[in-house]
Amino acid sequence: MLVDEKPMRTIWPGEDGRTVEVIDQTKLPHALEVVRLASVEDAAVAIETMMVRGAPLIGATAAYGMALALSADPSDEGLDAARSRLAATRPTAVNLRWALDETIDAVGLLPVSTRADAAWKLAARICDDDVAICSSIGDHGLPLIEEIWERKGRQGVVNILTHCNAGWLATVDWGTATAPIYKAQAAGIPLHVWVDETRPRNQGAGLTAWELEHGGVPYALIVDNAGGHLMQHGMVDLCIVGSDRTTATGDVANKIGTYLKALAAHDNGVPFYVALPSPTIDWTKRDGLAEIPIEERSPDEVTRITGRTDGGETVTVRLAPEGAAAANYGFDVTPARLVTGLITERGCCEASEEGLKSLFPDST
Repeated sequence: MLVDEKPMRTIWPGEDGRTVEVIDQTKLPHALEVVRLASVEDAAVAIETMMVRGAPLIGATAAYGMALALSADPSDEGLDAARSRLAATRPTAVNLRWALDETIDAVGLLPVSTRADAAWKLAARICDDDVAICSSIGDHGLPLIEEIWERKGRQGVVNILTHCNAGWLATVDWGTATAPIYKAQAAGIPLHVWVDETRPRNQGAGLTAWELEHGGVPYALIVDNAGGHLMQHGMVDLCIVGSDRTTATGDVANKIGTYLKALAAHDNGVPFYVALPSPTIDWTKRDGLAEIPIEERSPDEVTRITGRTDGGETVTVRLAPEGAAAANYGFDVTPARLVTGLITERGCCEASEEGLKSLFPDST
């Protein structure tokens, strides 16, 4: 995507050919800073601290982390150690495990001397594939927006509500939930996006709003609990969210609060779509509530908040009383029955095993 007229991705190989560069998303929206990753430990820390986040980008970073690791130690022991370190970073997004397995499958039987080069090439391909996948998700999601625009007599705007950040910052480029939005914008359809702030890390306020601002897409930032009110008053035409893991039966794990949006959409007859690339589908899981691990993060993300003062200083302040206990669940699961449809790179389908198998018949 473009940032100040400059095309950018979220991750790319360094000019020296031995490092990887990423946008430090913990600094957004107040500063655009690029960080260089020089080791597997750097990649693991970048994932753990959410310098990089979003299921597809986590997978891409893990793939480059394996390449960095094999550049330092291409032995079987080095391969196993790198996989173990990266696999332990975050539990919910299945793209992480997928990227690690892809790397093991690609290099595990190769001569030690060729492993690093193969891993670098694979990581680059995973990134390029992610861009193509997300662009295709946009192509398949565009008709959903076009249909609403036609139904409205091509009058007014199409109002879309999203949650968290499933934009290009969560992928390598284009995004998942935002890809149809960007495609609709390019097609000349007037849009307006309701951006949930998405507590506790405020990825909507800090990342999605920053994206849309730079992309020239009209939007309004809202508090998380405003979505139901907007739907009750006919101010939302459809919801599009992303996914960190989708079961073989269509249950969806996404940022905490997604389930509540789905409930409100269901009660008000608002279409609720989930945009996801196929590596986000976990074909080994059938019951999202019972089988998807939900990450629990630091209570500090709930009791504290970081922002910029009018004087330009970035500070973290306490919101809760000193010593207040806090629970911080990072994700929730939206049952398939509440999902209108899944938007994938191969098309749209119902959120069910039959729907997913119709698009991915050979997957297990």
